[in-house]
Amino acid sequence: MYVCGLVIPVPGDRRDDYRRWAENGAAFFREYGCLEIVECWEDFVPDGKATDFRRAVAARPGEKIVFAWQVWPDKASFEAAEAKMHDDPRMESAGEPPFDAQRLILGCFAPMLTVGRSKAEAASAGG
Repeated sequence: MYVCGLVIPVPGDRRDDYRRWAENGAAFFREYGCLEIVECWEDFVPDGKATDFRRAVAARPGEKIVFAWQVWPDKASFEAAEAKMHDDPRMESAGEPPFDAQRLILGCFAPMLTVGRSKAEAASAGG
C-alpha cells in the first residue's frame, strides 16, 4: 500500500466545481490503478496556536480546506501511473482546477501501521 495525501484550499463557493473536477480526476486515477480515493470537504478545521491546515496552505478568507488521499497498491504502481498520466493527452484537457494549485500540499507515504479494515476490505473498497 502507498498513500498520497493532499491538503487543498478551495474557495467555499466553488464546492460543486471542485466535486466535478475531483470526480473526473478520480475516474482517471482509477483507470491508472489507484485503489481508493477519498475527498473530504472541511467540516471542523480549528485554528491552531502554532500551525494548522489553513496556515499550511495559506488559506484566504472564504476558502475551505479539502483533505484528500489516494491509496495505490505500492510505490512502483504509483510511479508508473504518474509517468503514464503525464504522457496522456487527456491531462491537457482536464481543465483548470477550481483552486490555486500553487498552494496545494502533496505528500506520498509508506504506511507503517494500519488498523481497521482487513486487507480484503481495503481491496474491495478499491473496486
